[in-house]
Amino acid sequence: MVAEPFRQSSNQSTQGLSTDQLQHLLSWMRILQQALTLEAENGFKNLEGRQENFHAFLVRQLAEPPSGLLPTKSQARLSQLAEAFASYPDSSESARRRLVTDSRQLLHGIRQGLEPPAPIGPPRLKQGEAERQRQMPLPSGNRSLKLESPLSEVKGIGPKLAERLAGLGLLLVKDLLQYYPRDYVDYSSLRRIQALEAGEAATIVATVRRCHGFTSPRNPNLSILELQLQDPTGRLKVRRFFAGRRFSSPAYLKSQSRLYPPGVTVAVSGLVKGGPYGMSFQDPLIEVMESPHSPLRSQSIGRLLPVYALTEGLTADRFRDLVRQVLPLAASWPESLPEPRRQALRLPSRSDALIAIHHPDDQHTLQSARRRLVFDEFLLLQLGLLKRRAELRSCSAPVLQTAGQRDGLVARFLELLPFPLTGAQQRVLREIEADLVLSEPMARLIQGDVGSGKTVVAIAALLTAVEAGWQGAFMAPTEVLAEQHYRTLCCWLPQLHVSVELLTGATTRIRRRQILDDLVNGSLKILVGTHALIEDPVAFSRLGLVVVDEQHRFGVKQRNRLLNKGLQPHLLTMTATPIPRTLALSLHGDLDVSQIDELPPGRTPIQTQMIRGCDRDQAYQLIRDQVSRGQRAYVVLPLIEDSEKLDLRSAVKVHSHLSEQVFAEFTVGLLHGRLSSSEKQGVIQSFAAGECQVLVSTTVVEVGVDVPQASVMVIDHADRFGLAQLHQLRGRVGRGAAASHCVLINDSTNPLARQRLEVLVRSSDGFEIAEIDLRLRGPGQVLGTKQSGLPDLALASLADDGSVLEEARDEAQRLLSDDPNLTDHSRLKELLEAQWKHLSGTAHLN
Repeated sequence: MVAEPFRQSSNQSTQGLSTDQLQHLLSWMRILQQALTLEAENGFKNLEGRQENFHAFLVRQLAEPPSGLLPTKSQARLSQLAEAFASYPDSSESARRRLVTDSRQLLHGIRQGLEPPAPIGPPRLKQGEAERQRQMPLPSGNRSLKLESPLSEVKGIGPKLAERLAGLGLLLVKDLLQYYPRDYVDYSSLRRIQALEAGEAATIVATVRRCHGFTSPRNPNLSILELQLQDPTGRLKVRRFFAGRRFSSPAYLKSQSRLYPPGVTVAVSGLVKGGPYGMSFQDPLIEVMESPHSPLRSQSIGRLLPVYALTEGLTADRFRDLVRQVLPLAASWPESLPEPRRQALRLPSRSDALIAIHHPDDQHTLQSARRRLVFDEFLLLQLGLLKRRAELRSCSAPVLQTAGQRDGLVARFLELLPFPLTGAQQRVLREIEADLVLSEPMARLIQGDVGSGKTVVAIAALLTAVEAGWQGAFMAPTEVLAEQHYRTLCCWLPQLHVSVELLTGATTRIRRRQILDDLVNGSLKILVGTHALIEDPVAFSRLGLVVVDEQHRFGVKQRNRLLNKGLQPHLLTMTATPIPRTLALSLHGDLDVSQIDELPPGRTPIQTQMIRGCDRDQAYQLIRDQVSRGQRAYVVLPLIEDSEKLDLRSAVKVHSHLSEQVFAEFTVGLLHGRLSSSEKQGVIQSFAAGECQVLVSTTVVEVGVDVPQASVMVIDHADRFGLAQLHQLRGRVGRGAAASHCVLINDSTNPLARQRLEVLVRSSDGFEIAEIDLRLRGPGQVLGTKQSGLPDLALASLADDGSVLEEARDEAQRLLSDDPNLTDHSRLKELLEAQWKHLSGTAHLN
């Protein structure tokens, strides 16, 4: 489909004029028009000016127009008028009136010729039956359908199609209505042929000049129907292709040509593409119109066309037809918000929003509908979180009376530290202490960048619980991290005469029995562990505080099984993966959030660079230089062993290559998740002691490995990792006084992958990186939706809908303040119970 604008000759009066010349000519004519207008308003009396009369002024001006700026024909006509104005004083009033009128008309005509013609406006289309979708009754075969009806009862849905729909999670009619489009093709943009722009979806209305069909001379199985179209601004060729022998017969092609006879008006929608021969449409939709002003019958042309995420064997047109069949049922959808609140929040009704999201009239209607549906999703989420928080506050928790006293275990612990707490650490510790003296359970999240000192604050909180006569539990997601915390605690707690033990899946049976006995009789004060802490045999005597590190790696049920081991213990969670505010409001709406936003002094910034795989030797040379200075290096890969499906380097293969060829003079270690607990600890201890200088690893080292002498982090296939994960890996270096380096090796040709990695090269701010990671990948990939206990959001985007989330949170707070049990909001209560019942983590955080 190729656009060809009309060839129009330049207006003779403006040809060759510069901007200054044009302005001079227009100024001259403006003065004449003012004089003529004034004469007409005063009754054609030949007004007398300061120096000359009206007629003398006109004779002089018309006889000497701006030199060379007017066409010859116009100059001759002006000369005739000058001669006529010479006898103006002796003419009758009617002759004077006629002469002034003729002069004004001539000047107006010349002025119009000088100014460019006004652009022709876009065509107009009348939408026909589709506009009455809201009032349309159900098709005759679907009259008995209800929102709760199985989709198999919808006319046209047989067993096979029902099975395919079930694969998308669509079982009932209401499921189909709540299966929202993932995108829209905007054919509502009406254009003239001359105004078409490449890359946009547009609709034109044009007249058929000629139509004929033929078989491609290069491919006898391909037939082409070519239409030549025209509108007031240009011409266009439209081609439709038919693949198959059955379409190549002359009779078939002639029958197709007869559908578009010359002179008929057609509406055409499609994606505009640029080409060497002008603009063209990709796969256009065409409808013959009864007249230029008749309504369209098509449900697609000139509209916002919904695009759904589908499965194999289900076409887009078929799915849209199914939605259209049941769409009238949306009018019976029960409303969850009272009318006064909808008006105050400027939201459409739920039924109108459902209809508009599948069948929008325009962009404004679509955005309004989306805002309502997003608001509903966020409202239910916030109601659930706030109710959980209210239930938590109604419970009783141990009152740790010693909290805030700086002459006990906490004071002695802080004196043992070789460094003072930062201002941020002190602030967060004060917030924790203020929570622990209350009778309601603490539920607090500590956010802090890598190396900000969260563990020190957690140890102080645990010592507060121990000094008050209670026990503490410290839970980590991996054995490596649990071992790291245990070693850290063992550096300080024995000096304070506080007992601490480690319980993991690798703990021997005899040792496990001893630990459990000490835990039950209260002689063991602090227990560090992994998921082994939530196993049923583990019972505490008086559990007062639970600390959960890297909390987003645990499911809600896992965290709560640990919390259930105490009467109602306080909860302190920590994460080194900073969570943006919108995500924190959603994921941790029932937690108080504290931020350690200050790094200890003396930290040297890590130098980050990105290189190609062909420059890998540069990274190896950097490792060699650093190791020769007594430093150590990590080499991280995404896979343990080679994969047939993925063309990626593996840890095992790279370890063999580095140890045998590249770094034969050094000791190269290997660490991955398939090693036993004792093997992992052996490798880590060897690396920490300097017996192994280069450690090849998977993401096992992401958290829990603390080696101050490590100064190089090389991450191969860096595009395979998330930004937050890369930031965590980078945090394994830069823990000592030496300058540290992070090298990202990227062989991906994907521009988005490079864009993500450039963020890491540019920024070392974990919060900024987390915000960008959320926007690029979404919360499900950043944190893991199922593990986080966050409901699936069908339409809402935590990255883009922050303002709606705030509105929904405010409304949820107002609702629960006025009606804590939602007694007067039965529909909301019903939806809330249904939603939280289906969550993977239905237990409360506390």
